[in-house]
Amino acid sequence: MSSGNAIGCGQAVHSPGRFDLIVFDWDGTLFDSTALIVQCIQAAVRDVGGVEPPRERAAWVIGMGLAQALAHAAPEVPPERHAELVRRYQFHWFARQHEVTLFDGVLPMLHELRARGHRLAVATGKSRRGLDAALRSVQLHGLFDDTRTADETASKPHPQMLLELMEALEVPPERTLMVGDTTHDLQLARNAGCAAVAVNYGAHAHDELLAHAPLTVARSVAELHAWLRAHA
Repeated sequence: MSSGNAIGCGQAVHSPGRFDLIVFDWDGTLFDSTALIVQCIQAAVRDVGGVEPPRERAAWVIGMGLAQALAHAAPEVPPERHAELVRRYQFHWFARQHEVTLFDGVLPMLHELRARGHRLAVATGKSRRGLDAALRSVQLHGLFDDTRTADETASKPHPQMLLELMEALEVPPERTLMVGDTTHDLQLARNAGCAAVAVNYGAHAHDELLAHAPLTVARSVAELHAWLRAHA
C-alpha cells in the first residue's frame, strides 16, 4: 500500500542504533486517553440497552478496531445493533476528545528520536478520522513519517498495519520496533516479526504485558524515553 497517509515524509536518515523505525501505538501510549475511552465505551453500551461493561473489560479492548472492540466489550448486544453501538461511541468520543492530551514528556521524546535519525510512525486501533483529529489537536504534524489505522487496514493483532508501514518506509522487521500499552500491540509486533517495548501506564497490566516477552516494560514516559535513548 502506498504511503498516501504519510505525514511529513522525507529522505530517510538511518539511525546508528538498533532500530531505524519506531512505531507507536496511540491511545494509552502517547495519548492519555484510556479513562475517556472506557467512559465512552460504557456510555455507548448503555445507550443501546446493553449491560455496562466493567472498567477492566472496557480497557482490555483498547487498541482493537472500534467495531471489534465494542462487540467484545458488550457481547450481549446483538450484531444487528453493532453499527448503532459504533455511532454512539463516536458521538461520545468526539464530544469529549478535547479533554485528553499527550502524556507529559512525549513531545520531547519524539523530537529527540527524530533528531537522532529514527523514522517514526503510528499504528493504532483508532479510525483515520479520529487519528487525524488527534494529530491536529496536539500539533504533531510533521513528527511522523507515516501512520496506519484499523479502519483502513486490519484490527490488531493482525500484522497488516506494521507490514504496510515497513513496506512504505522500506525498513525490514529486524530494524523496526513497536511500542504499545496492550498485549494486542505486542502480538501485532510478534506477528509482523518485529521487536516490541511495552508501557504499563495505559490499558493493560504489567504482568499481562510481561507474559508477551517485550524487550522492556516502561513504567512512565520518562522511563520509556531513557530506554529508547540507551537501546534503540
